[in-house]
Amino acid sequence: MLRMRLVERKFSAYLRKPVSVRSAMGVITTATAATVVVGGVLIWLVDRREFPDVGVGMWWALQTVTTVGYGDVTPTNVAGRLVGAFIMLESIAFITVVTAVITSSFVTRARQERGKAESPDRELVAVAARLDDIATRLERIESALDGQRKAGPAVSSGGGP
Repeated sequence: MLRMRLVERKFSAYLRKPVSVRSAMGVITTATAATVVVGGVLIWLVDRREFPDVGVGMWWALQTVTTVGYGDVTPTNVAGRLVGAFIMLESIAFITVVTAVITSSFVTRARQERGKAESPDRELVAVAARLDDIATRLERIESALDGQRKAGPAVSSGGGP
């Protein structure tokens, strides 16, 4: 299906790039346009009396998908109404899923960015712990040196002057 390949291509491009409102809008617009084209062709195929050309069918599908529903063009036969019901349900589901996937990618990338921002804090905690360890060792060394100074000069064994 052309619609699925087109949307799949947009999704792939969207997922490769950093998340932006502009790229999200591109995916939603592509999904909506694909639904309008498929709906317009489908309604034209089943109800050519009310939809004499694909353009009128796409106009009706656009009104249906966007829930504007001007009512200037409506299917009158059973097959056309079934297509209308299908387009209504499919477009709501399709656009909802696309929007959910985009929202999910925003949330996932925000968490990843937050994780990157928090990792320097973890590094700082590790450095602070290491500095505390070094400070403790230095205090022990200083204490040992003070103890040796108080004990007096070291007695040397062996020849000296």
